[in-house]
Amino acid sequence: MGGVIALMVFLIIVVMILISCIKIVPQAHAYVLERLGAYQQTWSVGMHIKVPFIDKVAKRVVLKEQVVDFAPQPVITKDNVTMRIDTVVFYQITDPKLFAYGVENPIMAIENLTATTLRNIIGEMELDQTLTSREVINTKMRASLDIATDPWGIKVNRVELKNIIPPAAIQDAMEKQMKAERERREAILRAEGEKKSTVLVAEGKKESAILEAEAEKQSAILRAEAQKEKMIREAEGEAEAILKVQQATADGIRMIREAGADESVLKIKSLEAFEKAADGQATKIIIPSEIQGLAGLAASVKEVFK
Repeated sequence: MGGVIALMVFLIIVVMILISCIKIVPQAHAYVLERLGAYQQTWSVGMHIKVPFIDKVAKRVVLKEQVVDFAPQPVITKDNVTMRIDTVVFYQITDPKLFAYGVENPIMAIENLTATTLRNIIGEMELDQTLTSREVINTKMRASLDIATDPWGIKVNRVELKNIIPPAAIQDAMEKQMKAERERREAILRAEGEKKSTVLVAEGKKESAILEAEAEKQSAILRAEAQKEKMIREAEGEAEAILKVQQATADGIRMIREAGADESVLKIKSLEAFEKAADGQATKIIIPSEIQGLAGLAASVKEVFK
């Protein structure tokens, strides 16, 4: 009975050992396998079996891109200004074997390398250049870190400066400068607004004066046309009156002629017609020569009819 139990225990132990020798590597991971303490191979995604008591999984490596945020580091600029800068590094393990055996503590190594590289780059730049050259600093740091970490099986994809913290005195001076700049821009905008308003007012007055002049011109034209129309109508009225007087005179002469009056009477009537036509309105009257001889006769006849 005791032998059976011992056999069962032995079989259970063997099954457990066999099960423990079966390893499944998940996606975006890699296992570094050692045999008797020496590197054997790197397992990729899938199921693998190791030799019990001889093989050992020495390192489990994550192949996904990873992010590490380092604390602010004190750096000194070229013009001797001390500031604090914290960085964010995006990296990815490309060679699990080099990562496992290249450096003892990869993250600490990257942090120290980032600090020294940042000090070297900032030490060649002045404060104003540092504050306005983030992209340049990021590019230089990424290139330097990528070269330095390549023997460790690490690829640095991107480096970003998270915060640049200058001394308090520098911050106060920068705030005052920014305030003065905002006030200057505000004054410029106010002056431009007033200038634009003045120009618009002047243009409005000019437009109003042009419209008034145009209206006065139109009014003068209308008055002149009205006066012209009035004079034309008065002249037409006078002409029509004269025409009616002459027509009446002509009708009278025709009636006298039809009544049998001689030539002398007709000439006298014509002279009277000229007198009525003038009626003090004409400044010059041209009398036919045949009527001029009868002027005295006309005057005598006029006295008789009175």
